[in-house]
Amino acid sequence: MCSIMGYDGKDVAIEEFKKALDATISRGPDDTRIVETKSSILGFHRLAIMGLTEEGMQPFALGEDYVVCNGEIYCFRPIKEKLKAKYTFKSDSDCEIILPLYREMGLDMFKSLDSEFALVIYDSKRDSLIAGRDPIGIRPLFYGYSKTGKIAFASEAKNLTPLCDKVMPFPPGHYYADGKFVRYADPTAVDKYIKDDLDTICKNIHDKLVAGIEKRLDSDAPLGFLLSGGLDSSLVCSVSQKLMDKPIRTFAIGMSEDAIDLKYAKEVADYIGSDHSEIIITKEDVLGAVDKVIQVLETFDITTVRASIGMYLICKAIHERTDVRVLMTGEISDELFGYKYTDFAPSAEEFQKEAVKRISELYMYDVLRADRCISANSLEARVPFGDLDFVKYVMAIDPAKKLNTYGKGKYLLRRAFEGDYLPQSILYREKAAFSDAVGHSMVDYIKEYAATLYTDEEFEQKRQKYAYHAMPFTKESLMYREIFEKYYPHQAEMVVDFWMPNKSWEGCDVDDPSARVLSNYGASGK
Repeated sequence: MCSIMGYDGKDVAIEEFKKALDATISRGPDDTRIVETKSSILGFHRLAIMGLTEEGMQPFALGEDYVVCNGEIYCFRPIKEKLKAKYTFKSDSDCEIILPLYREMGLDMFKSLDSEFALVIYDSKRDSLIAGRDPIGIRPLFYGYSKTGKIAFASEAKNLTPLCDKVMPFPPGHYYADGKFVRYADPTAVDKYIKDDLDTICKNIHDKLVAGIEKRLDSDAPLGFLLSGGLDSSLVCSVSQKLMDKPIRTFAIGMSEDAIDLKYAKEVADYIGSDHSEIIITKEDVLGAVDKVIQVLETFDITTVRASIGMYLICKAIHERTDVRVLMTGEISDELFGYKYTDFAPSAEEFQKEAVKRISELYMYDVLRADRCISANSLEARVPFGDLDFVKYVMAIDPAKKLNTYGKGKYLLRRAFEGDYLPQSILYREKAAFSDAVGHSMVDYIKEYAATLYTDEEFEQKRQKYAYHAMPFTKESLMYREIFEKYYPHQAEMVVDFWMPNKSWEGCDVDDPSARVLSNYGASGK
């Protein structure tokens, strides 16, 4: 993953800066380097993925300019070949092209990148820091201001809380320059809806997703694949296996007693011929991980915490038991094609509005979960459904065609991959909520434990402390909030609210974020 940090001032001691940077050393355990410029400090922890030699270590320099980048720049080799006419490159790292690109394009560089990235540049002509983040926010970046008013940037909030009173997420699709945040890209913006026939649309969905997966298979470090047995991760694994010349390594996790997805994951693994591993967890593993997961996540959101426990534990096992360094995942499909609750969308317009909201907030929820669970275990996440060309295309499809009028959610995606990618029973299987798929008992154990912590009277009294923002509404959510406040006091506004179905829609006014409570969940959890 890598961890980056930049401080636009010199009034912080290097020792203090390094201590703050080291809060995320798990993101980059391979090497560390800190550079002082004329007016700022840049720091980098490296997880070597592309260009594994010492020459790939950051910060990269070009003259008196420097850059630190946590990211993957896809299809960077053709760009590098063009730049070689003017610039000399020392490594095989994709990120080494950033400063030459910046020299050539200035701030327009950001909109040209096909990349998941968070970066900080020291521009010697401006004598100040420039920062930017990818349009979806797949790579994390936070900012805050020191007591002396200096802006600071870092991969995670925990880097900045020692230096800044208030820490906030850096907005996706923005860059910061000359004291201002500027939006350079909005992947949800649609000029004109695509109204092609279903065959044409599904062919484009297929081709663009395959392209997004293929470019993410480029890695100098060993690849692995998270496989839940659900549609999204199964498609990523199946397409990848067709593109690879040897069996891919797939990993699934489940509770010891009632894991829904282990059997489906094995069915997919057997079908595609992957090298498959199962990780089995217990009630004790789950309850023992809650505190650590919240500290890693920097959130109190119920859905995110629940879904992160299984993901954190599987990533921990992969890190401890294998040499895998890069994990492919299936996030971002639901936001594009619909959740169980979006079956209740009252109109195509409302479906599209919800998709825009979900894509715009991904960096606080599912994308955050994937990043933290994976990076905390010194691995890198790659998210093919977040490919910019793919996201822009799906967002532009006429929303009336994405509504569930087919008797099956996410129908366009399923239809796009009919054939020999997956067994029909998997391709058209109902979706199970992530935390449920690990095992219904997992969430039940957490709820039961939280219920023992507070009487009803204590719950009402303690939750009032947080009435100013995202007040807990269950004992489980209060437990999460109290753990969050232990690690990140007064930083709750980093998370805008709880992830919940759209309560204004008929059938969605529920008191728990799990799809399990919806009337249309049906066979999803079986």
